[in-house]
Amino acid sequence: MPPFPTIDPVPVSLVGTVPDEAADRAPPVRQGVAIDREVLTGDAEVVAPWLLNKVLVRGGRSGRIVEVEAYAGRDDPASHGYRGQTTRNQVMFGPAGHLYVYFTYGMHWCANVACGDMGECQAVLIRALAPMAGAEAMWEDRPAARRTTDLCSGPAKLCQALGITGSDNGADLIAGDRGIVVLSDGCAPPRRPGNGGRTGIVVATERPWRWWVEEDPNVSRWTPRV
Repeated sequence: MPPFPTIDPVPVSLVGTVPDEAADRAPPVRQGVAIDREVLTGDAEVVAPWLLNKVLVRGGRSGRIVEVEAYAGRDDPASHGYRGQTTRNQVMFGPAGHLYVYFTYGMHWCANVACGDMGECQAVLIRALAPMAGAEAMWEDRPAARRTTDLCSGPAKLCQALGITGSDNGADLIAGDRGIVVLSDGCAPPRRPGNGGRTGIVVATERPWRWWVEEDPNVSRWTPRV
C-alpha cells in the first residue's frame, strides 16, 4: 500500500520511549511536543473538543485525532464509571493523562484519555484518527481496510492500526512510559467542530458529547448532529 501523504510537517521534540514489540521497533515519530497534563484535569466535555487535532503516537505509528466522545463518570449513566470504581475502570479515576483501554463486543479494544481531577472518573474516547505515519504497520494490522480512510475511522479500527491492546491500559500519555503519547504539533482544535450525540450507547443519548473535525474523511460514518 502507498505511504500516507505528508500532513502538517512541524519542528518537534522527541517524547516517549519505544515498546519492545517487534511491530513497533521503529523509533517514535517526531511530530510534536508533550501536552500539558493540567489541561486534562478539566471536565471531559471540555477536554474532548480540545483534543481534536492533537497527535496520538505509538512507536513509529501516529494519527491526528479527528473524532472524540466525552464520558463523565458518576454523572453519566453511559460511562463505565457510573456505578463506581472497579478493577476494570480504575484508570478512569485518575490521574489525568493516562490511557484507559477496554475490551468490547468480545473482540475489540478501544482507547480513552483519562481526564478530570483525581477520583472523578472522566474520560475521552478517541473515535477516529487521520493516519500520519507508520503506513506499512497499519496496513498489516488492518488487512480488512480497503482505503487509507478505513484504517482509523472508528475506535476499534484505530486501536488495531496502532497496535493498542489491553496491555497498554494505564500508559502515561504525557511521560510516554510505554511508547504511547499524545502530542501537540501546533495544529489548533477547530473553532467550530462538528457536534452531535454519542454512538453505541442506549442511555444518555441526548447529551451532545461527540465532536469531530468537519469534512475530515477519516471521521466515522455515523455523524448525527444536534
